[in-house]
Amino acid sequence: MSKTVLVSGCDSNYFPLLLEWLHSVRRFSQSKDIDICILDAGLKPEQIERLKPHVKTIVNPQWPVDLPKHKIKGEYLKACVCRPFLPQIFPGYETYIWMDADTWVQNWNHVEMFLQGAQKRKITLTAQVDRSYPRGGARVKWLGQFPIKIRGFYFSNALKPFGFKTAKALLPYHVLLAGMFALRADAPHWPRWQELVKTTMTKGKVFTAEQLCLGKMCYLENFGYETLPAYAHWLCEFKPLWDNDKNLFVEPHLPHEELGVLHISGFDEMRLDRAQTTDFKTTDGKIINYTYRYPFYDGETDQEIDALPASVSSAA
Repeated sequence: MSKTVLVSGCDSNYFPLLLEWLHSVRRFSQSKDIDICILDAGLKPEQIERLKPHVKTIVNPQWPVDLPKHKIKGEYLKACVCRPFLPQIFPGYETYIWMDADTWVQNWNHVEMFLQGAQKRKITLTAQVDRSYPRGGARVKWLGQFPIKIRGFYFSNALKPFGFKTAKALLPYHVLLAGMFALRADAPHWPRWQELVKTTMTKGKVFTAEQLCLGKMCYLENFGYETLPAYAHWLCEFKPLWDNDKNLFVEPHLPHEELGVLHISGFDEMRLDRAQTTDFKTTDGKIINYTYRYPFYDGETDQEIDALPASVSSAA
């Protein structure tokens, strides 16, 4: 059995980001013994052909449950709701690491942190909470001095599939992020996660189903989880600093730890256009105009991936 597999997936719109993610992984020599598998969630045939020389397997999976047409907003949702089924879709691995296509690796040491947590047979991930993430998850609608409506990721999404009692119980918790996680194949989480996602897809929303169920499974059902610091998997809607000396992104507060994986959340235009930029403060008090997009590959020359020292390309 191969030890570890890295999995990502997307539709045709995010394909350029997927290529950047792939290059960001393979530029680190530590990835040389790790297979890469791709979940096809609406890729075009020509995009699949481009990927084949660089990855182990590409699979377009079935939906976990039969859904009415009005619930299927797009094939891209397979890249969300099929995550609990990775051991069935890509069998034969000891440990699975999922990374969204709009992430990229800046520091491999943080990927190793995910692997270390997974060896405890806990799902290892990050949460939407950090001293640099100033906004809380719950939102309150007020009528004068009285709160009349409470909204939050868990509360709003759990009501239909699991009822008020579960939604209320989940309300105070920080959201566990499904955008990057590591989990051993023999961990007990998989079957329960699959069961919960099927229930959610049937009774509630398809979008957000897998992330909602992570919260119920870990917080309310006591499945083991390891929460890493936010700098291991950084949500870019909360701006980091740029370190001019190191030429990389760091967390905005002391001690300015290097960010491990950047997740380009909150910048929709930038995800679709490499030319888009934004202002960043630097550690030495200046301001630069730069991009969150992975800087070392623009998706134009596939041979650049083959030329990387870590490349272990094999046709699917």
